[in-house]
Amino acid sequence: SELIRGFLLSGMPCPISCPPGLLALMAPGLALMATFSLPSQAGDRRALPVEKTPGVKGRTLILLDVNTKSPVRIISENFLSLQLDPSIIHDGWLDFLSSRRLVTLARGLAPAFLRFAGKRTDFLQFHNVKNPAKSRGGPGPDYYLKNYEDDIVRSDIALDKQKGCKIAQHPDIMLELQREKAAQMHLVLLKEQFSNTYSNLTLTARSLDKLYNFADCSGFHLIFALNALRRNPNNSWNSSNALSLLKYSASKKYNISWELGNEPNNYRTLIGRSVNGSQLGKDYIQLRSLLQLIRTYSRANLYGPNIGRPRKNVIALLEGFMKVAGSTVDAVTWQHYYIDGRVAKVTDFLKTRLLDTLSDQIRKIQKVVNTYTPGKKIWLEGVGATSAGGMNNLSDSYAAGFLWLNTLGLLASQGIDVVVRHSFLDHGHNHLVDQNFNPLPDYWLSLLYKRLIGPKVLAIHVAGLQRKPRPGRVIRDKLRIYAHCTSYHNHNYVRGSITLYIINLHRSRKKIKLAGTLRDKIVHQYLLQPYGKDGLHSKSVQLNGQPLAMVDDGTLPELKPRPLRAGRTLVIPPLTMSFYVVKNVNALACRYR
Repeated sequence: SELIRGFLLSGMPCPISCPPGLLALMAPGLALMATFSLPSQAGDRRALPVEKTPGVKGRTLILLDVNTKSPVRIISENFLSLQLDPSIIHDGWLDFLSSRRLVTLARGLAPAFLRFAGKRTDFLQFHNVKNPAKSRGGPGPDYYLKNYEDDIVRSDIALDKQKGCKIAQHPDIMLELQREKAAQMHLVLLKEQFSNTYSNLTLTARSLDKLYNFADCSGFHLIFALNALRRNPNNSWNSSNALSLLKYSASKKYNISWELGNEPNNYRTLIGRSVNGSQLGKDYIQLRSLLQLIRTYSRANLYGPNIGRPRKNVIALLEGFMKVAGSTVDAVTWQHYYIDGRVAKVTDFLKTRLLDTLSDQIRKIQKVVNTYTPGKKIWLEGVGATSAGGMNNLSDSYAAGFLWLNTLGLLASQGIDVVVRHSFLDHGHNHLVDQNFNPLPDYWLSLLYKRLIGPKVLAIHVAGLQRKPRPGRVIRDKLRIYAHCTSYHNHNYVRGSITLYIINLHRSRKKIKLAGTLRDKIVHQYLLQPYGKDGLHSKSVQLNGQPLAMVDDGTLPELKPRPLRAGRTLVIPPLTMSFYVVKNVNALACRYR
């Protein structure tokens, strides 16, 4: 087998009598994801004891090869996508989406979908006016607030005069007043969230223009979720307000895909009455008919039903929906949050049990979808480390990246077509960019992923070697390895190159020897570590020892790799995330798009 060849090429002897666990790896055992716990687990997964070899005395060495002949999965070019919550209307940040700095950050993550949805989706009403009378209430003296709002109107007028992409340089005083306003609104939004009672939101035509301008300038395709809780007396969907929004968008020739509602399994707690799967399916068919009446959207994509965690009652809702409208949607969607943000601790982000909770959900969703519409694409829409808005210095820290990168690797390996991260910019702490428009650790992780990872997922062959395995000690998998073809959009690497990305949750470094087709190739290392004294709590990161920061409002930094000599063993530091581009592999699976 290729793995045996890897042993020979790497100089590691394999005894004639190998344990059955290793033989299982050598034969058909292609892993989409390699996970290890060293010391090894008991039973037939015991690692292979080998003779004392110079350079690996008393340490663990992992042999790694990749199947380069054909991909095991092909995901969307927009696999890593983003979400904006309607709360940005409430707290005022929607008025600043035209910021040059924000657009620069967003462009770094293109191409992607931009989903405009969240808890307040089903309290959103469209009002076809440009500049309604603004309330003079809010933070700060009325005089300053009045001037601030007038400045926004003047800024809007100036943007209207620009042709094409509309980008603004907002004065510092406006941004400072906005942060003050947002800080006060944050308390209001949190109160709504914890009480599960939400006030109505109005989206004006002007606001929709700003939202679409941001998506268009950034290279994103906008997905807009319509309010599903406008109901008729017979509990069917009232589409009158949605029709007004659709007609306005069509008049502007906005290229938008659509959804209906957000987490329909929670409607009983929101409004006191539920909408079952069958009725929701009928509502989606009604929306599809509506889209077909409008020439601009007659072929628009429609996604849903965006259910929550697939517990028993939620699965029943999904089954009812799929029976009625499975063929109506272009992809089936659900969402997932790992931890209750109100009780999270930094050690939670290091628990492999938590990382693995997503696998069971994927199986449940796939089972239902494949029962009714085999082959239908599945998206994870609205994923974050924590619920309830997240926690400061946790869900916006380096530690949260372990969950995020593992989510990306796991979903791609299981064939989930798109994952939508909540959120790009938000009032809580699950976002990629903070309210000073500074990128947080998960932003840099996402940027590296976009630059280096292509849509073709590759299978990997792995084996762990150590001198003295200790049977009977079960430790969950703390070293996770994924492989893809390198992104075709990255012109620093020729087609046929391969990118590995690795999560090391161990508190010790681990060594990986590239074998087989990867042996003796030049490797470029992108090692992402926390920067500063805060460690895992840090909101800053370094790449190969150099801190990452924007050059200026219009320029992202160069992501410089560290070249490793051909044949060098990869040394993975403890509690880190890293990417390794194996150059010039000439992988057959990666030569063509």
